Amino acid sequence: MNLSLSDLSPPLRWTSPGQIAPIVEEPQLPEAWWQAIPLDRACALVGTQTVAGRLADLAVACWGHLMLGDILPLLRFSDPAEAERTPEMLGKDVVQKLFTGVFERLLEPVPDAVPPPVRADRPLPELIDELFAALDDRQRAIARDRLYAEQRATLDELAQRFSVTRERIRQIERDLRDHIEAWLGKPEVAPLVAHVAWLRGRLGSAVPADDLQAAVPWHGTELGALGIPAWRFVRTLLTGYEQAEGWLVSGGSDELREKTRQLFTDGPRPLAEAVAMVSQLGVREDVAERWILATPQLRVLGRHVVPWPRSINEKAEAVLAVAGTPLSPEEIQERIGEDYSLVGIRNQLTADDRFLRVDRNKYGLTRWGGDEYLGIREMIAREIERAGGEASVSTIVTNLTSRYDVSESSVRAYSGGPGFERTQRGWIRVAGTSPSGEVTYQPRKDVSETRRSFRSRDGRWWHRVDINAEHLRGSGSPLPTGFAAYLGMAPGGQLTASAPSGDVVISWHNQPTMGSIRNVLAEYNAREGDHVFLTVSDGGELLTRYLPAAPVAMPPINRALYLLGYTAPVGSEMEGLRLIGARIGLPDTAAREEVLARLRERGDRDILAYLGA
Repeated sequence: MNLSLSDLSPPLRWTSPGQIAPIVEEPQLPEAWWQAIPLDRACALVGTQTVAGRLADLAVACWGHLMLGDILPLLRFSDPAEAERTPEMLGKDVVQKLFTGVFERLLEPVPDAVPPPVRADRPLPELIDELFAALDDRQRAIARDRLYAEQRATLDELAQRFSVTRERIRQIERDLRDHIEAWLGKPEVAPLVAHVAWLRGRLGSAVPADDLQAAVPWHGTELGALGIPAWRFVRTLLTGYEQAEGWLVSGGSDELREKTRQLFTDGPRPLAEAVAMVSQLGVREDVAERWILATPQLRVLGRHVVPWPRSINEKAEAVLAVAGTPLSPEEIQERIGEDYSLVGIRNQLTADDRFLRVDRNKYGLTRWGGDEYLGIREMIAREIERAGGEASVSTIVTNLTSRYDVSESSVRAYSGGPGFERTQRGWIRVAGTSPSGEVTYQPRKDVSETRRSFRSRDGRWWHRVDINAEHLRGSGSPLPTGFAAYLGMAPGGQLTASAPSGDVVISWHNQPTMGSIRNVLAEYNAREGDHVFLTVSDGGELLTRYLPAAPVAMPPINRALYLLGYTAPVGSEMEGLRLIGARIGLPDTAAREEVLARLRERGDRDILAYLGA
């Protein structure tokens, strides 16, 4: 015998030697013995059971998901039923016993009787054609139109064609399969059996289905007796493979895809490294990248393989992780390359703690560290705080323009505007603070006591704007002092909130006033009677949520919740009141009268009307 173990076990040819060696090395055998010496010599040196045991160890450790028949194809002929099971299903001891039986049978002495010579030079399509030419018309029709057809004929269709029962067709089909199985055991068919074993090693655990057609030239030869290409017949001999979404996959397609996804749960991997990792699952390196691209929730991005789940947040995180540097929302949108709005991406970048706004229009990953960009006004206030309550305008300009994409003129304009006051020539402090930095302004009403202001589950407070003709025309509108103070404002101050459609300025002179939000409303195609909930993030982003006017038929409790921005159905008024209480700053234990009293104090008469109070 001149066959090594790797000639008999295809996975040994595509698994990394560095993965094989620690498991199968034997002191009495040479390095890489599984391909360096014949199997009979290895068994003679250390024993057949030891060799089978090493292969069983490797099967359990590295190929647990593969069919045993794919690991040792000869097992399909000695024990077809067990060949369809996996090492994970059977365990190491049973696998070793099965492998030992194959090797012992293979190494049995050759009997004196000389078997008839195998006609290896005979074209295999001719051999296959001879099998079907000997069948009757009915058997050939069942083979052509059912066993090997792309669009399989039903039992009923064939039964009508031949004027027999569907059970008779089923019996003929079963007998035909048995006849082909017996034919495969004949000595003259050994070259075809060897070809199928070779194919298993070439295909690996997953391969594009077209590769089977192109594996050898004769696969495209038409079988005259059936009028079909030879590869269709060969495909049925590859037991253990299933065809799914253009791929031939050994074992379960879903299982192999899940194992592939699990390789990348820790984040991006360079493509070359990813290909090597996937090849350890039995996928050939030359098709590994295509397999990755065909696996849902994975994507090749910037020569890296990244997890690609449904969430826009996780996609943005993957884009930034591959880039390794902050990007603008526009750049992130372009690299994601899917139908996500720029507004949606900005809102997610702002609201998710995984992201940090590091410049006027750039976001990075929070784990990278660094200072958060807060908007020019807020960053001036931060510089003042770091300086101990007062700071030189020139120093502020130098610090901010050197670190961020802001102009000197903008920094100086904000420094001299509302919200800051001069203390000496060229020095400023935050307006409304004492020299010690203590805030002197306190609003008359807290935001929880402020009409049309509601808290979301993440703790952020939002203000509801009921859209009217003035908003749509572009007029400004007043904001409650409690909500303005929640945004960090004080009398004389000004806050510029950035939005994709243009900045929105909130100023506080006689009372807090919000500038035009017409561009924001235009993005939603908003109309009179609709609602928009808005707030400003710590990074200076204007966050908005749009709700069209509630349907007239909506039950009163749901109408009340709708005005708080809550749109899911509720099972009872008690549940609705609990949700309302939470949105206006009350504890979950608040009674109905407490909720109604707080709504009266706030002035939310529209909500009270739907509650019958």
